[in-house]
Amino acid sequence: DYELCEEWGHLYPVPREDLINLHREHLLHLLETGDMEKASQLLQRIEDPGICLAISEQCLDQHPSLAASHFLADYLTTHFYRNLTTARRNEIQALCMGSKVLLTLPELSRVNYFHLSSRPLLMLEQLLMNMKVDWVAVAVQTLHQLLGGQEVGFTVEDIDNLLSKYAEKALDFPFALKEKRS
Repeated sequence: DYELCEEWGHLYPVPREDLINLHREHLLHLLETGDMEKASQLLQRIEDPGICLAISEQCLDQHPSLAASHFLADYLTTHFYRNLTTARRNEIQALCMGSKVLLTLPELSRVNYFHLSSRPLLMLEQLLMNMKVDWVAVAVQTLHQLLGGQEVGFTVEDIDNLLSKYAEKALDFPFALKEKRS
């Protein structure tokens, strides 16, 4: 049905908003069914870059699945990096990094941290608080690789400070001195 509507749009004038809505719904459908190749082809078929940008951003703002979010964030940073505001660029890059970190976690646990996918530092802190040390090690390694020179609102030093803070808390043993009575 989406493809028929797309053909109809080539034959008859369709208002821009309706065209955006059609492509957005089609893209979301393809992403939710896991057909990333057709989703990529759909985005390539759209001739107007403004429409393509609007569709991609609107889809991302609807918080689709992990794989769909990762695909959209990666697509936006690859094709529209210069068209995004600095704040939006940082937000999308953080989401891209967060989704990559989520993909390193065991599949059954991803749902517990999905809501933090756009905030990788907070996700890392949550993993530390939940004592998932093995997962933290992989997440930190992934973030260090991804941060290489990118500006996303936090740095490698922020990660190191967070790790230091929790390492210090782990070694903090409150104790009371006992007095010797004579």
